[in-house]
Amino acid sequence: MKIYRYPTKDTWKGLVKRPVLEQKEISGLVAEIFAEVEKNGDEALVEFNKKFDKAETKSVKVSDAEIKDAEKRIKADLKEAIQQAKENISIFHASQKQDIQKIETTKGVVCWRESRAVERVGIYIPGGTAPLFSTVLMLAVPANLAGCKEIVLCTPPDKNGNINPAILYAAKLCGVSEIFKTGGAQAVAAMTFGTESIPAVNKIFGPGNQFVVAGKEYAQRYGVAIDMPAGPSEVLVIADEQAVPDFCAADLLSQAEHGSDSQVVFMTTDLKVFEETIGAVEQQVKDLPRNEFAGKALGNSSFILVDTLEEALAFSNLYAPEHLILAIKDFEKYIPMVQNAGSVFLGNYSCESAGDYASGTNHTLPTNGYAKNYSGVSLDSFVKKITFQHLSKEGLQNLGKTIELMAEAEGLFAHKNAVSIRLK
Repeated sequence: MKIYRYPTKDTWKGLVKRPVLEQKEISGLVAEIFAEVEKNGDEALVEFNKKFDKAETKSVKVSDAEIKDAEKRIKADLKEAIQQAKENISIFHASQKQDIQKIETTKGVVCWRESRAVERVGIYIPGGTAPLFSTVLMLAVPANLAGCKEIVLCTPPDKNGNINPAILYAAKLCGVSEIFKTGGAQAVAAMTFGTESIPAVNKIFGPGNQFVVAGKEYAQRYGVAIDMPAGPSEVLVIADEQAVPDFCAADLLSQAEHGSDSQVVFMTTDLKVFEETIGAVEQQVKDLPRNEFAGKALGNSSFILVDTLEEALAFSNLYAPEHLILAIKDFEKYIPMVQNAGSVFLGNYSCESAGDYASGTNHTLPTNGYAKNYSGVSLDSFVKKITFQHLSKEGLQNLGKTIELMAEAEGLFAHKNAVSIRLK
């Protein structure tokens, strides 16, 4: 871990830099994968399952029998936990629905906006060492609430060609239309082009490794939208003298265990909390089953001692973290200072894990500094906004002269005439 005591502002630019991955080789491989999937469809996906996931799969579609069997294999207490999380996520996202508001901008000119669901969406769920069934909830619940007609889920199979039962259970619970055994950039390619089994979608959601991220970026060349640019998971914790070092350490490690490229940053104004948190991290990491991942992530982590909370928040806004934890006493006072963050957790008991699983907010968030210009996934992510307007005869008479003058000034006389011919 990297330790900084009272760094000057002229060094901040270097401190907020994330590690840069070599993209050239990845981009070339992604292009080859897309070409193969476009040409050979399901056959290519079966071969890629064997090549990348060491999985033998005769078919990429998950059968109804597999879904029913998965439900039997889930323990009752986990089912209850998933159901409670779904309920909270549903409550929070349902509150984001907006009523139609018709506005008369000029007498006789009425304008309004209506939402329409993206008809067919694809959600990518990572498998492997951490099968993220919680992400099924975070994506399928708002997709259903928005009214998406079809929700297609892709996730990589294990070596036996199976999907984690919790993923299948959550998918059925949340109304996913179809589930497919394919991962990586090839899954993104399949949802982009469509194959014999997998329908092409209009928008792709979900986290993944560097190949999935590159695949999503590549998919945009073919007119498919994505939720947001993405990168490794990250957290920034800001603490004062009343913070609990053990809690801070646990929050840092909860992100570090995602993978060796995860980003964790700790900032405090208190020397005692600073030193005790470092000690707690070093102690707690030993007991983690995924300590190898966490240990590598900690190698790139930063522990920063600063003079004031205002200084810490200024640094945070420059860093623009995916998750920001304010383990400080008067957090309400500092909320207005938060400018760039994906999701914010307030006080000693608002652990980042709550947002990851069950508080109700969405955990699909902008990383890699994109919180400066992107929001996390919400109900709005699954809808398009269409504007409507109605001009009565009186409305056009009231507004017509303004339109004619502006159109003529731009040299667009057909635009002017579309008004003039009606006014005559």
